[in-house]
Amino acid sequence: MKYAFTNGYILDGTEGMTPQSGLTVLTDGETIEAIVPDGQDLTDYSVVNLKGQYLMPGLINLHTHLPSSGKPKKKESDPVKLVKVLTSNALFRRLVRSMCQSYAKTALLSGVTTMRTMGGVLDVDTKIRDAINSGKAVGPRILASNMAISVPGGHMADSLAYSAHSAEEAVQYVRKVAAQKPDVIKLMITGGVLDAKVKGEPGALKMQPEIVKAACDEAHRLGLKVAAHVESPEGVRVALQNGVDTIEHGAEPDEEIIRLFKERKACQVATISPALPFALFDRSVSHASEMAQFNGEVVFRGILDCAKACLENGIPVGLGTDTGCPYITHYDMWREVNYFHKYCGVTTAFALHSATLGNARIAGLGDVTGSIEPGKCADFIVCAENPLEDLTVLRKLSLVVARGQLTFHPKIKKMPDVERELDKFL
Repeated sequence: MKYAFTNGYILDGTEGMTPQSGLTVLTDGETIEAIVPDGQDLTDYSVVNLKGQYLMPGLINLHTHLPSSGKPKKKESDPVKLVKVLTSNALFRRLVRSMCQSYAKTALLSGVTTMRTMGGVLDVDTKIRDAINSGKAVGPRILASNMAISVPGGHMADSLAYSAHSAEEAVQYVRKVAAQKPDVIKLMITGGVLDAKVKGEPGALKMQPEIVKAACDEAHRLGLKVAAHVESPEGVRVALQNGVDTIEHGAEPDEEIIRLFKERKACQVATISPALPFALFDRSVSHASEMAQFNGEVVFRGILDCAKACLENGIPVGLGTDTGCPYITHYDMWREVNYFHKYCGVTTAFALHSATLGNARIAGLGDVTGSIEPGKCADFIVCAENPLEDLTVLRKLSLVVARGQLTFHPKIKKMPDVERELDKFL
C-alpha cells in the first residue's frame, strides 16, 4: 500500500541530523519512494498525519540473543542442562521457536526494525528470519548466526555454542552452521563475567589463535563475516590478528590493537547494557557475587574504553544490547543508545546515527536501511517528542513501520522491576 507521511519532523539518520519540517515521506510497498515538499497531490496515497511528531529510521540492534527474555534471576541456572532439555524433543523445539519468535516481535514493537542475533538454539534464528521474510511471522529484519562456536570450557560451550576441540573441528562446525544459510558466524574467543574463576580476569582467553584463524578463514572462504565475543585485551588482539570482523563487547585497547582494528577494517560492537547491572547495581538487587560485580565493572569499563578509543581513531562503533543477560530485555534498545550518549560522551545525534545508519553500515545494510532517503527500505519509527533533546522519548512510540508495514501505538508487556532498577541509571 502507498502511504504519505505528512506534517511531521524528519530525523534522517545522518551523523549531524537535525529536524526537517515541511516535507512528506512517500512509501510504495516496502520502499521509501520519495521525500517531497508538503502540499503535493497525494491522491494515490493513504495519508498519515504525524501531527508534529518526529519520524526517524528504525533502530538496529547488532547484538542480541532470542532465546532469553532478560528476566532477572536470583541464582544462575545451568545453560547446558536447560538447552539439552529444550532441544530433547519436537514439542520442546517448537516451544523454543514460538518463544523466540514472540521475543523478535517484542523487539519490533519497541522500534527495532533490524536485529543481528549472536548465538541461538540450533537453527531457530534462521528459521524465524525466513518466516518473517516470507510473511508467515511478524518481526524485524534478522541477520542470524544460529549456534556460535566455542571451545571446551569456553563461553556458552554446549548450550548456545558448539565446542570445538581443534582447528579442524572448528572448521567442521563453521561448515555445519554455514549449511543453515546464516548471515554471520559467531565465535566465543574469551570467557565472560560469569565464566571467570578469579577476580580481575573476566575475559580469559579460551580459544587458541590457530582455532580462531581456521574458523575465520573457513567463514571468509564461504563468504561470511565473523563476529566474536571478546572481553579482554589479549582476546581482542588474538581476534583481530586472526581475521575477526567485529569485536563484540571489547576491552581497553593499546596502540597495537588500534592498529589491528584499522588494518583489518574491523569494528567494535559496544554492548554497554549487560555489563551495567553487574557493575553498578547494588548486589542486593543484582544478586551478583562480589567477584561477579568486580569483574562486571572490569568489563563495563573495558567496553567504554574500547568505544572511546575507537571513536577517537575513526574506527566504527556499533551498538547492541546483548539481550538475554539479566535485566536486558528485547524492548530496551533505546537504553543502549542512551548509555552510549551518557557514558561515551557522544551527542544525541551521533548516538541515534550510530543506532541507525551507522549500525546498518556495520551490518552490510547501509544501502538497504538505516536512513530516511529515497530508495531505502521503509523502516522507521515515530515518537511524540524530539529524541535529540531527550533520548528517553524513544521508550514510547506512536508508530513503527517495518518494510512498509504499519503498527500504530505498539503495546509491549514490560517487567516493572526491571524498569524501576534501570531507570535509576538514565
